[in-house]
Amino acid sequence: MQRIIVINTKGGCGKTTIATNLASLYASQGLATALMDYDPQGSSTRWLKLRPKDKQGIHGINAHQRQSMQSTRAWQMRIPAETERLIIDAPAGVAGEALHGFVQRIDTILIPVLPSPIDIHSATAFIKDLLLIGKVRNLGVRVGVIANRTRKNTLVYQSLERFLGSLNLPFVTSLRDTQHYVHAFERGIGIQEMWDKRVEQDKISWVPVMNWLEDIHPGHAVLQGNVS
Repeated sequence: MQRIIVINTKGGCGKTTIATNLASLYASQGLATALMDYDPQGSSTRWLKLRPKDKQGIHGINAHQRQSMQSTRAWQMRIPAETERLIIDAPAGVAGEALHGFVQRIDTILIPVLPSPIDIHSATAFIKDLLLIGKVRNLGVRVGVIANRTRKNTLVYQSLERFLGSLNLPFVTSLRDTQHYVHAFERGIGIQEMWDKRVEQDKISWVPVMNWLEDIHPGHAVLQGNVS
C-alpha cells in the first residue's frame, strides 16, 4: 500500500481538491483506494457521499474527529487490508508532534502551493518544519510540490515558479485556476472522470503527478538540504 498525504500548514490551498482528484484517478484505474479525511471541515467526506454509484468505489475514512495524533496509533486498523493506495487529506495548521506523527505513517507528501506572496512565505516555513520536525530525510519520505490554481503568464505565477525552482525537491505539476474542479467536486467525481472536452488540458496536468508518484520515470527525490 502506498500512503500519500496532501498537506500544507496553510488553509485554502486546495488540499481537498488534490486529494479527491488523486483518489478518483487511482480508483478509475482499478486500484483499491481509500480516502482518509482529517480535515475538520470534512470536505472529502462530503465529496464521497456525492460520488455516483456507477463510478469506481473509494473507501472513506472519517478521521477528522480525532483530537490528537496520540490517539491514532491504531489508525491503520481502520484501513481495508486490500487497500493499494491511501490518500490522506490533512488538516490545516499541522505542526510540532502532530506533523511528526503524520510523517511517520506515510510514504509520500504532496504540498499544494498557491501563487501568492503569503502562500509562498507559508510554504517556506512549512518545508522548514518538515526538515527539522518531520525529519523526512531520516524517514525516506518523498516530497513533491504542486502549484495550484495557477494562471500562467502572470507575474505572481512567475514568482511562484522561481520559488519552486529554488527548492531542492520536485516541482511535480501546475494545475490551472478553473471552475472545472468545482463542478467535478459537486458531482462527487474527479477531473479525469469528466467527459467535457474542455477539461482535456486539465487532465494532461495530472500525468506528471502519476508519473512521479508511481516512479514511472527515474529521478524522484527525497527532500534534502536546507531552505533559506
